[in-house]
Amino acid sequence: MSNVALIPAAGRGLRMYPMTERKPKAMLTIHGKPLLQYNLELLKTNLDCKTIHIVTGKHGDQVRSYFEDGSSLGLEINYITQEYPRGIGHAIGLGEEYIDSPFFVILGDEMYINTNHNEMLSLFSRDFNAICAVQKTMDMKAISQNYAVCLEGDRILSLTEKPVSPRTDLLGVGTYAFSPVVFDYIRKASPSSLRNEIEITDIIDILARQESKVYAFFLRGFYTNINTVRDLNRATYQWRQSHFDSFDTSVVIPAYNEEECIGNVIDDFSSQPVNEIIVINNNSIDETAAIAEKKGARVVLEPQQGYGNALKCGMEAAKGDILVITEADASFRSKDLLMIVDHLKDADMVVGTRTFRELVEPGANMDWFLRWGNRALAKLVETLWWKKGASFTDVGCTYRGLWKWTYARIRDTLRDEGAAFSVEMMIEALKADMTVVEVAVTYGKRCGGESKHSAGRTQNVKTGLRMFAVIIRKRLGLP
Repeated sequence: MSNVALIPAAGRGLRMYPMTERKPKAMLTIHGKPLLQYNLELLKTNLDCKTIHIVTGKHGDQVRSYFEDGSSLGLEINYITQEYPRGIGHAIGLGEEYIDSPFFVILGDEMYINTNHNEMLSLFSRDFNAICAVQKTMDMKAISQNYAVCLEGDRILSLTEKPVSPRTDLLGVGTYAFSPVVFDYIRKASPSSLRNEIEITDIIDILARQESKVYAFFLRGFYTNINTVRDLNRATYQWRQSHFDSFDTSVVIPAYNEEECIGNVIDDFSSQPVNEIIVINNNSIDETAAIAEKKGARVVLEPQQGYGNALKCGMEAAKGDILVITEADASFRSKDLLMIVDHLKDADMVVGTRTFRELVEPGANMDWFLRWGNRALAKLVETLWWKKGASFTDVGCTYRGLWKWTYARIRDTLRDEGAAFSVEMMIEALKADMTVVEVAVTYGKRCGGESKHSAGRTQNVKTGLRMFAVIIRKRLGLP
């Protein structure tokens, strides 16, 4: 018989505004997946829970519409509404109508990576009133932001919510198990003086002092309570870092009549640890495709002309988890690839900038006019989407990296078929609340031919105006 769990997920996330302005904190994502889903999967896989009650609050309809009845995850999900915030203890108490046996609780806004939750099942089989997961730490600030635990062996003597000066190195975390007796104590509880809410730590403290049979489970692995954007970024980095060796990388190169350069570019990027190189043949009438195939690249034909069309084709065709986009003219160097990829541990998209003079090589197509034009448009994007917190100096750099799921998330919003596709990608990622960071890359001279978008001043102006139009259209919410 499977176990039962309850997840309080009604937190308002005020400290993470504006990210939580229109969505519950538990629905913020790490690598494209909501926090809440990680905990649902943990409960199912590690603690053998199949029936899970989720307590939602404001924007709870988003949780319901996303997970529905839970069948897509192999779960049975029941939704409980907390009409207004009254604390985690109150949220757990709402489960009394549905739960009449021992049950697990994991807070919906926490992140666990490579933990030993499965070992908690051995404690769950004994006679207990409550079990609290604890973790040893030297971070006293973390304890002050959560709760401290006083132990005798594995028996909990007392709990202190958000202690000013912790006297223990044991951090209490948001994983619990309770017997139904906890509901009696929640009904009798008074709001705390700290936040005027029913604190679950106060309930457990009373249980420990009056009833006993309250035990500690020593948690190993990564844990963080997501209270700030910094916490979310830290958890994202940790998750990606722990899985990074399993990700494949695809290099995507759009090409139109680049027979003079394409072979050198493929040779250069083949020297890096990439899993595939894709060349998108955008109706070349020279030997571009033949040379690319001879060099070992996978060539894909895109008959619709235009940089945006070619890139969408390439990203669709790519098999890798990580997509690195570069040019077929050898103006970018593979030596920057590892830097771009490494920054994807923190970001959903990494865009290059060519505005650092020290990294612009002699003969590169980046004079003062192009530099300041790109910088002006970049600052316009930064200003119009200032709430997103991004910082840009270049909108036209086509050397960038992103996750395949990042592209999948914004794919249907990308409309531009030409050079403005580069800035459109940046804007749509920001609008989707993704993290977009900029890094300086080396920019060199083309090995042959001329740029399709910035060969002369007239072409520069046309491309700039097209980008400006896309920026304004996106700001106005137009298709």
